[in-house]
Amino acid sequence: MEKEFVVSYCIGNSLYLNITNRCYNKCIFCIRQTKTGVGYNLWLSKEPSVQEVLAAVPNPQDYQEIVFCGYGEPLCRLELVRSAAAELKKRGARIIRVNTNGQANLIYGRNIVPELAGLVDVISISLNAQDAATYVKLCQPVQGEQAYYSMLDFVKKCVGVIPRVILSVVAWPGVDLEACRSLAKKLGAEFRLRQPTH
Repeated sequence: MEKEFVVSYCIGNSLYLNITNRCYNKCIFCIRQTKTGVGYNLWLSKEPSVQEVLAAVPNPQDYQEIVFCGYGEPLCRLELVRSAAAELKKRGARIIRVNTNGQANLIYGRNIVPELAGLVDVISISLNAQDAATYVKLCQPVQGEQAYYSMLDFVKKCVGVIPRVILSVVAWPGVDLEACRSLAKKLGAEFRLRQPTH
């Protein structure tokens, strides 16, 4: 594949699928804003098709989990995620995870969580802040504070539908980690602390 067309990349026993550059946030700690990132050039010259994504996973059983992630927001391509996840499950994928900013329902104007049921085993949602004002400052969402409240509602809709729901937070100045941890617990989700990429 072309150097600028990295669709899959490994970190540990996980295979990550990079399916879009599009995102509705411009987080100040995002790998897009750093020089090193994950060690791969993930900027896509074009968005891969379902066939190209599946071709990038020759044997799904080789990995502990397959993660829709990459440079952009994977749920911008909801239909591709659903189609590819369904096929990967058929081919023996153990765990399918989606890393998301949690704004999909706001983007589509409907609750898309039921469309992920049975296909996605783990959903990791970027909480990143204890309140809307901090979230807007750090993540700079296109939709402003509404994006934060929509993300929290998305978490509530995922709990009980997706087997594992994780709220992740980047350790960053101004982020109240304990308040975020409490919020995750209150919402019924797991909490995960991430270190910023330098």
